[in-house]
Amino acid sequence: MVKAIVGANWGDEGKGKITDVLAQESDIVIRFQGGSNAGHTIVNNYGKFALHQLPSGVFHQHITNIIGNGVAFSVENFVKEMSELEQRGVPKPNILISDRAQIVMPYHVAFDCYEEERLGKNSFGSTKSGIAPFYSDKYSKIGFQVNELFDDDECLKEKIRHAVEIKNATLKNLYNKPEISVDEIFNKLMEYKVALEPYVADTFSFLYEAVKSGKNILLEGQLGALKDTDFGIYPMVTSSNTIAGYGAVGAGIPPYEIKEIITVVKAYSSAVGAGEFVSEIFGDEADELRRRGGDGGEYGATTGRPRRMGWLDLVATRYGCRVQGTTKIAFTVLDVLGYLDEIPVCVGYELDGKQIDYFPSTTKLKRCKPILKVLPGWKCDITGIKKYEDLPENCRNYIEFAEKEIGIPIGIVSNGPSRNDIIYR
Repeated sequence: MVKAIVGANWGDEGKGKITDVLAQESDIVIRFQGGSNAGHTIVNNYGKFALHQLPSGVFHQHITNIIGNGVAFSVENFVKEMSELEQRGVPKPNILISDRAQIVMPYHVAFDCYEEERLGKNSFGSTKSGIAPFYSDKYSKIGFQVNELFDDDECLKEKIRHAVEIKNATLKNLYNKPEISVDEIFNKLMEYKVALEPYVADTFSFLYEAVKSGKNILLEGQLGALKDTDFGIYPMVTSSNTIAGYGAVGAGIPPYEIKEIITVVKAYSSAVGAGEFVSEIFGDEADELRRRGGDGGEYGATTGRPRRMGWLDLVATRYGCRVQGTTKIAFTVLDVLGYLDEIPVCVGYELDGKQIDYFPSTTKLKRCKPILKVLPGWKCDITGIKKYEDLPENCRNYIEFAEKEIGIPIGIVSNGPSRNDIIYR
């Protein structure tokens, strides 16, 4: 059976923990899109980890972890994270890297930085991980697939010459930066070849057999529906499709095999980077939620930047769940809200003087204002509670109100950072 775990909103919903928990029932965990521009934070017996490139199943020895063909694959981050696992006593995970995955090159990272610098105050708030230049090259057909590292050297050099010619024209004429050489890029790719050789596989064939034999497969998404290239807050989105439907493409499995789509929803809202965020809050109110939120505060797992904060936006969440094709919701970081006497929730938008209950396209979204409903808080620590009926009444009311508004069952409630802090309904 194939399940997908994806995000409903701007990312940072807590997908890493949910993947880590559900991985126990899985044979295979696959990262199917995105790159090192977002991190999944996991707290377990080995400590606290922020995974950027590795699938979240790497802490389970029975799992085959796959980096799929849809991933923006950073070899440097892969090597770094594997080394960190070893240094911190995590047994070596079983990992396969798709031979069709494409590589984030050092010049992709450089171009990302140069472009943000050029745009100045109009920048996208990029993590500067090279993601947009990477996907641009992928669809311009001048990127490098992993399998090409093992091709004839002259064929590889010829492709490098073509790419370098284009890159140097941009470096010289747009950014006024030093040019790059064919030998520099070839030598770097040969370094990558040595590092990756033990892990490279035909994951398409592997997954074909796995699906046929009924293996339990978990697709792990990155970021959330509102950062999707097509359905998100364009243009302040990521450069890949963050929705479960893309899992079939980014992993290489039939779309009809995805039987369950678990969408992670945060009990409040947060976002890193620029873009429309209707329920955003500011000042002391935001600072307090940020300080208490997440695990050690709401700061980007990749950038360390303070996350933008807001109340639970049920309009955006309902839309995000519909885009994902959600079958069940995992509701996370509920424990964080225990300090509040009252909890505002965004239940609608005001657009040009009219109330709407749908999530519009960006040009209209930027004119929207939140319509808030205030719910009573529960004023206690709910960490450690294992049974749903043991939660305070106002806490259950909060969950059930959100569930009714979204229109999809909340089957999992996360009430703390540890993998053990979880309630099943």
